[in-house]
Amino acid sequence: MTIAAVIFDMDGLLFDSERLACQSILASMAAAGHPYTQADFLQLVGRPWSVNRAGLAERLGPAVDIEALRQDWHARYALLCEELALKPGVLALLDRLDALRLPRAICTSSSHADVARNLALHGLAPRFDAVIAAGDYPRGKPAPDPFLAAAARLGIPPERCLALEDSHNGVRAAAAAGMRTVMIPDMLPADDAMRALCHAVLPDLHAVCALLD
Repeated sequence: MTIAAVIFDMDGLLFDSERLACQSILASMAAAGHPYTQADFLQLVGRPWSVNRAGLAERLGPAVDIEALRQDWHARYALLCEELALKPGVLALLDRLDALRLPRAICTSSSHADVARNLALHGLAPRFDAVIAAGDYPRGKPAPDPFLAAAARLGIPPERCLALEDSHNGVRAAAAAGMRTVMIPDMLPADDAMRALCHAVLPDLHAVCALLD
C-alpha cells in the first residue's frame, strides 16, 4: 500500500482505554442510581462529548447534573489509568513508520489533556507529529472534520492518508474524509456497513505493519 501519512484514533486503538471508560461510567451511574449497561456505553463510543451530553441529558432527565456525573466518572477513570495498556502492535507499528519515514497524527474526540496524559504514561509523545483533539474542529466524528484537520496539519492530502479506527463513527468520519480506512475493532465489531467503508478490517496493529509491506 502506498501512503504518505497515517492518522490514528486514540481510545480503543492506541490505548486499551474504552474498557476502563466503560468500567468508570457504569460505576458512576450505579452510584447515582441510574440503570446503565455496557450496551448503553457503546452508544457513546466515537462521539464528541457535546453529542453524548445531550443524549445523556435526554435519557436521565433535567434533574440530573450531567457535568457532576461526568466529573465523577472522570475521577474514577483517572484512578484506573495507572493500568492503561497499549493495544497490541502499537510499538511495532510506530517502529515501522519510523523506518518508512512516514508522518503520523492522532485524531480523537478526547481532550488534549487526555491525549497528553495517555502519551506521557508510555513516553509516546515524541513519536507523533501532530495531535488533533476536541476543540480543533467544528464538527466531531462521524463528520470528516477531525480527519481533514489532521491531514491539513501534516500537510498531506486526505486521499494519501491511511486512517486507523476502532469505532463505527470513526470509520464513517475517516471514509467521509476520503482516506483509506482500516478498522481494528475493539468493543464494537465490524458489521457489513463498516466493511463497505473500509480498505480492510484487521485484528490488530501488527496486521497493519504487514499491510504496509
